Amino acid sequence: MNYTLKGHDYRHAVEEMLLHLLPADMPIYVEGLSGDGCVSTLETDANRAIATACITQDGVPYSSTRAIAYRSAEVLERRRAESEAVRLSLYDAIVPTLPRPPVWGSLTGVRPAKLARTHMERGMSTAEVARELREHYGVSTERAALAVRAAAIAEDCKRSLGEKDVSLYVGIPFCPSRCAYCSFVSASVERAAPLIPPYVDALCAEIEMTGRLLAQGGWNVVSLYIGGGTPTTLSAEQLLKLTQSLQNHVDLHALREYTVEAGRPDTITREKLEAIRAGGATRISINPQTMNDEVLRRIGRRHSAEEVLASYALAREIGFDCINMDTIAGLDGDTPASFARTIDILSDLAPENITVHTLAIKRAADLSDKRANAAKRDEVAAMLDSASRRLTATGYAPYYLYRQKFTAGGFENVGWCKPGTESLYNVCMMEELQTIVSIGAGGVSKKVTGEGRITRLSNPKYPTEYLTATDRIATARAKLLAL
Repeated sequence: MNYTLKGHDYRHAVEEMLLHLLPADMPIYVEGLSGDGCVSTLETDANRAIATACITQDGVPYSSTRAIAYRSAEVLERRRAESEAVRLSLYDAIVPTLPRPPVWGSLTGVRPAKLARTHMERGMSTAEVARELREHYGVSTERAALAVRAAAIAEDCKRSLGEKDVSLYVGIPFCPSRCAYCSFVSASVERAAPLIPPYVDALCAEIEMTGRLLAQGGWNVVSLYIGGGTPTTLSAEQLLKLTQSLQNHVDLHALREYTVEAGRPDTITREKLEAIRAGGATRISINPQTMNDEVLRRIGRRHSAEEVLASYALAREIGFDCINMDTIAGLDGDTPASFARTIDILSDLAPENITVHTLAIKRAADLSDKRANAAKRDEVAAMLDSASRRLTATGYAPYYLYRQKFTAGGFENVGWCKPGTESLYNVCMMEELQTIVSIGAGGVSKKVTGEGRITRLSNPKYPTEYLTATDRIATARAKLLAL
């Protein structure tokens, strides 16, 4: 959709809302719009921002105006209110042209529960926050309740954290093969196998350096997460070397949770699980994504549903008493019926956590893929609704959520858990409750202060770059933890 601006420069806000509501119609800025398109206008006075959106489709005009009061005279607060007014005016103008409103209303951000927490911290009750999400932002009743629940759990986690508590993430950017839907930085073992031994050595060196800095700063590691990629792409010996490095160089006396993503069943062996267990992990993930063998084949997973069951049984035999299993709604070839069967099988297994993701189309996907993705809305809605009913009926409850760009139907990813098995790391990471120190290629550390200020530090993205950046990483890490 062509668009133009009058009285403001909030191009990002306009494009984000247009993509949110019309994902198959790429926004294009033009000067002097004529014909179909969008005109976004902003006026201000001393007390408020007043935005008007005029949308013309096939010669038919739609318009709406939103006014947002300034909470203070600070420049950042004024710009926040102006951007929100622009977004909401666009939302109000476009939604009447859609078959149905998005379940998340006008919210385009990754962290809807964080918005709910912001309102709670301003003194609103949970009922008032839910009403604000519904009436001001257009969020559906079900999603407003989900956001409020996740926000309340995040507040409980926040109250349990000390000022010097941190989480530690260790990244393994290797997989046995690349899944068709993957957008993470990871290298297939077929191409990158020679990089793994030097990468593990570099990782252990960064662990030693980081452990020293954490000790010097008086930081307490309360959660530890080894993710990827697929960490179990490493051999049992490499996993043991990695976990022993963590034990030897990082003070783990305050540790409350230790997760390793065992991930794909085609990488799981008894020896690897025993190495992870010996290293101190208390929680693992075994991620089938689907229990439909044909869908597994289509997405490039080199394992069967039967291997998922065997890996799960092996993990229980070895002694893991907290297991997460990931699924994805909207995969190629999956249907509401076959996805419901996946959820039935997993809930009958009774892992402590089940995470239900919604397929996110890759950022670089072409327009036809985005149109197909948007068309899946009803199917994906049926998948998520049936999963919610089944998991609730079998004793699970949602505890954290997040969203991604270009998810099928604009939906969300939700972590479900049995009572008392919430993942502290997942909540802290997604809700940005504490400092997260990330080790390894592609790792993004976040220093979170008591005022809510977040300072980010990114390691080199790819393993080859990471291997030559030891000194640079050490210098930046020391500076970050000293802030």
